[in-house]
Amino acid sequence: MDKQRDTVVIGAGPAGLTAAYELLRWDVPVRVFEADEVVGGISRTVERDGWRFDIGGHRFFTKVSRVEEFWHEILPDEDFLLRPRMSRIYYRGALFDYPLNASNALRNLGLREAARCLGSYARARLRPPKDQSHFEGWVSARFGWRLYSMFFKAYTEKVWGMPADQLQADWAAQRIKNLSLAKAVRNALLPRRNRADVTSLIEEFQYPKLGPGMMWERCAEEVRRRGGAVELGSWVTAVHRDPRRGRAVAVSVDGVGGQRTATASHVVSSMPISELVAALRPPAPPQVRAAAADLRYRDFLTVALVVPAEFAFPDNWIYVHDPDVRVGRIQNFGSWSPHLVKDGRTCLGLEYFVFEDDETWRTPDAELVATATAELERLGLVRSGVVEAGYVVRMPKAYPVYDERYQRNVDVVRHWLAREVPNVHPVGRNGMHRYNNQDHSMLTAMLTAENIACGAGHDVWSVNVEQDYHEESSGRGGGNRRGTGRDAPIVPARPAAAGAAPADGTRPGRPVRARLG
Repeated sequence: MDKQRDTVVIGAGPAGLTAAYELLRWDVPVRVFEADEVVGGISRTVERDGWRFDIGGHRFFTKVSRVEEFWHEILPDEDFLLRPRMSRIYYRGALFDYPLNASNALRNLGLREAARCLGSYARARLRPPKDQSHFEGWVSARFGWRLYSMFFKAYTEKVWGMPADQLQADWAAQRIKNLSLAKAVRNALLPRRNRADVTSLIEEFQYPKLGPGMMWERCAEEVRRRGGAVELGSWVTAVHRDPRRGRAVAVSVDGVGGQRTATASHVVSSMPISELVAALRPPAPPQVRAAAADLRYRDFLTVALVVPAEFAFPDNWIYVHDPDVRVGRIQNFGSWSPHLVKDGRTCLGLEYFVFEDDETWRTPDAELVATATAELERLGLVRSGVVEAGYVVRMPKAYPVYDERYQRNVDVVRHWLAREVPNVHPVGRNGMHRYNNQDHSMLTAMLTAENIACGAGHDVWSVNVEQDYHEESSGRGGGNRRGTGRDAPIVPARPAAAGAAPADGTRPGRPVRARLG
């Protein structure tokens, strides 16, 4: 057994590495264990044959000043590019501005289709849907069925993998707020200076020239340089606790050097909280294990296709609202940074929202490349035969799923951890099962480091994005409101399968052998 009593950090993603770096400011010794062979978690940059891929697209924009300062402490200013923010919606072979612009939409739709949309909107105003408790009813009541089906339905169903009439309306209200077709037209016609409620999206953002992984690769180097340890390919298979002392005392690690146990004064965990609970030894009570095992995740798959530069587009990504293809979003990595691609060519990343056990996830890489190539050609974004190469990147547990039971499940787990093992500190998106941006995941780690180092007493669970949508900018002051500005919708809970535990059930957690970070 390793006799050192360092603070152990599980996972070398943004939350884990931020925690390690911040702890070293306070001269707290740290050891980071990462199951993967690269750092960065979902914010990594994948490199294949000299091409670099950002997994999901990471705009470096934040309203948290200490996070901004952290980024520029890790990377010098010359390693950041200032990039224009641009995203559009692909529908029926046309690209629509995002957010929707009335004149652009009218031009793309044509007068006849625009008239049909207005008629559909008028019908929705005269006879609004009776049930507006779900996403479909709420949005169609404000835009009419025709516009809803064009610009909301297909993409939303691709992202969350279920019919839109099973998603609750609260999420739509939060993301779309009080926008309606009438208000969209009014905002397009009225001079900007005469509108008191102007809210726009950020127009530019920072981006590390070699992708977001550049930030976390450099951060890992700094952690090592300052005396911390970062061990890759090292799975934390168990977190040992002493019930008499009410503390975690060690972790078991399986890595290149074989299996070993490392003692720990504190454990900062960015691994999925469901797997953290399953890793506890002795086990947590049955109801805590059942609550953790009931948490769900949405997974993510990128097919990166190399094409001639003539097929590039200026957008960071395009939302694909065509229901006839499975791709949900297409990135142009060259629009993020010219350093991600090669001269004369670019790389388009086709993104698929999946579950880890579904058919798409299990499809061999060569078939996925062929499918993505066919979809890109079908959409008319490239000519037939121009794709030169393709690469597949799978990212498990990219999005924590919010179902009807998730909040109760998280509360059961977090309160038990706080009571029985208060020196175990969940941080980050999967660590807290919270749909946070990178910057807010980092903030949970910063506050946790202060709690460990100097007993600051921060309530890390109160950290979330502000009530305004994360990438909105407005002339109005934000105040100190709390909310879920980059939230996820509540989705139906999965039915209890035969042998599965109910919400207060007795099923033990499954064995832990999952990627961390």
